[in-house]
Amino acid sequence: MTVYHFIGIKGSGMSALAQVLHDMKFKVQGSDVDKVFFTQKPLEQKGINILPFDKSNVQSGQTIIASPAYNEEHEEISEALEKSMPVHKYPLFLGEFIENFTSVAVTGSHGKTSTTGLLSHVLGAAKPTSYLIGDGTGKGEENSEYFVFEACEYRRHFLHYKPDYSIMTNIDFDHPDYFKDVDDVFDAFQEMAMQVKKAIIACGDDVHLQKIQAQVPVVFYGLEEDNDFQGTNIHVSSEGTTFDVSVRNTFYGTFTIPGYGDHNVKNALAVIALCHYEDVPMQVISDQLRTFPGVKRRFSEKPFGEQILIDDYAHHPTEISATINATKQKYPNREVVAIFQPHTFTRTKAFLEEFAESLRKADQVYLCDIFSSARENSGTLTIKDLQDLIPNAKLIKESEMKQLKAHKSSVLLFMGAGDIQKFQQAYESVK
Repeated sequence: MTVYHFIGIKGSGMSALAQVLHDMKFKVQGSDVDKVFFTQKPLEQKGINILPFDKSNVQSGQTIIASPAYNEEHEEISEALEKSMPVHKYPLFLGEFIENFTSVAVTGSHGKTSTTGLLSHVLGAAKPTSYLIGDGTGKGEENSEYFVFEACEYRRHFLHYKPDYSIMTNIDFDHPDYFKDVDDVFDAFQEMAMQVKKAIIACGDDVHLQKIQAQVPVVFYGLEEDNDFQGTNIHVSSEGTTFDVSVRNTFYGTFTIPGYGDHNVKNALAVIALCHYEDVPMQVISDQLRTFPGVKRRFSEKPFGEQILIDDYAHHPTEISATINATKQKYPNREVVAIFQPHTFTRTKAFLEEFAESLRKADQVYLCDIFSSARENSGTLTIKDLQDLIPNAKLIKESEMKQLKAHKSSVLLFMGAGDIQKFQQAYESVK
């Protein structure tokens, strides 16, 4: 049996796929940089060997899966090519792998990870389901009927997939280092839509998705009247959010989710629509929605003395607004303190005004230095440019977290796609 060797195994998609294959009883190992990432913990728990990058890791007979972040100059990829071994880039390998199942690609500019996690939780209670989530979580079932996976639009990676179904949550301008504008993003989604084999479940509240064309049925969900699956009578309580669902203007059922905010209701509607399409009993859908534990780094809460700490992946103005609004819905009587680390210079520059507008919804704002990705090392922009647009915003370093103690009984909202967790960890270790 071949050994699957993952080059860049700590990447969120790579980590999840490695876990899927491991659960399906394949031999799996991988390599990466020495830095600790939250994605490696589940790998370690499953006994998957993580090696430091070294060309000696590459041995004849392995199946090589490489992260798109690395090219032919990487020592391990170069070694594989030198040995005439095929190097499967992650999106290409995944595109071939999903052909073994009834596949559901969850895509959209925002909400992919949460929706993928929720669908896996609900569908998995009714049918044997494997899944791959962008928070680094993956689970394989040896006799899976379904494969639910997060499909990223960045660099049009999702065009490597030809899924049976696609859930499309929204279309927004993001990844300004690659996409020119929102029309360029729409074109990518439109191309993806033409590759779907059975049906598309799309958010009809999104003006861009309303224009999507496909060769299969397009089922719309949302809060507005014209949707096939409509959420109404939304009520917020300490248990979460309760809402009614109508299917083509006929009452279908009442559901409760633990989450808050309209975006979470819409995510649930997407899952309800897909499961309805696949004849999952309504009671199973209802029970599973109510018990969804959430996914990593998406509104992950932790009591800390009199404060509540929330870790969230929000790194785009739309996501920041949704996260702050959800926090205020759940904790209407508490001060909301945003601690935000911008992710990449290109995104910060492209959305500078929008970031400021969304962050101003918090009661107090602390800004961490801009996190640069592997694709960029520096920029002329600084965090001061964002601070200047937000009244009373303060700059904060990892060594200065003690000042957050002043916000007694507050909700501290740590947001970012870089290493914002180290700021929360530094705060928790303050004496």
